[in-house]
Amino acid sequence: MEIVILEGSAVNPGDLSWDALRAFGTLTVYDNTPQSEMASRIKNVDAVLLNKLNFTAELMDEAPRLRYIGELATGYNNIDVAAAHARGITVCNIPAYSTASVVQHTFALLFELCVHAGEHSRGVMEGKWSRSDCFCYWDYPLTELAGKTLGVVGFGQIGQNVARAALPFGMKVLACAAHPRKESGIEGVEMADFETVLKTADVLTLHCPLTAENRELINRDTLARMKPGAFLINTARGGLVCERDVAGALRSGRLGGFAADVLAQEPPRDGSPLFSAPNCVITPHIAWAPIESRRRLIDIAVENLRAYTNGAPQNEVRK
Repeated sequence: MEIVILEGSAVNPGDLSWDALRAFGTLTVYDNTPQSEMASRIKNVDAVLLNKLNFTAELMDEAPRLRYIGELATGYNNIDVAAAHARGITVCNIPAYSTASVVQHTFALLFELCVHAGEHSRGVMEGKWSRSDCFCYWDYPLTELAGKTLGVVGFGQIGQNVARAALPFGMKVLACAAHPRKESGIEGVEMADFETVLKTADVLTLHCPLTAENRELINRDTLARMKPGAFLINTARGGLVCERDVAGALRSGRLGGFAADVLAQEPPRDGSPLFSAPNCVITPHIAWAPIESRRRLIDIAVENLRAYTNGAPQNEVRK
């Protein structure tokens, strides 16, 4: 079997190993692959592993031997899954490998909006505390989470664990799911429809996959229906929010703060209206990236390929 990894450095910049995949055949690893070079690198392979490159039907036609596509992530909106199935190509993803790390990052972003630890630390290092007339100072409003309502949009593994993690902080938690359900299965977490969650939440956090139906779910209209001054967190997919509308809501004060680990364009070569918006925190899509999480990802990718070669694919994407 000829196996190619097209975007190896994103998952493994050198601190982990791909060697377990060599048991299945000849392995070629490219640190990065421009979209324009994708066709030439897949034309003679049986299995492709990739992360964010767009895998279209036209590209599949350039790879007549291809029978397996391994998504090195949970989200697979970059792959034309229907086209793959039509060509007899199995597509598998990596579910649940980063749940703990994304939950952790979600709260890191929320805490930054609440206490601005990074900004205050920089101020201390620059001498602001040393020059203070008082024993303390703060440059930003400080927010306590106890008594606030967290609205969780998307109630898969990550959404459920974010909901659980909010409870010890004394937060009330409302959640909505793509497939409505009456009970959350978590004591202290209530299910509600999207509109109720939107209007009630002091903090709205997004944990749903990006689909054609929910693209720019957060836009001028939905922002107008949120609580004035609410916080918005996005560690899911950048396309879930209209960045222009969120930036406008931050400037007007309608939105109290926005923190995200994802943007509509990654990397943001063309910039983003969010870059000049107030009360905005953006990290470079790293919620999934602690070494423990990436090690799990590679282990699951190996087991996915093993299961496929044994004739019983696991984590197969069906659409």
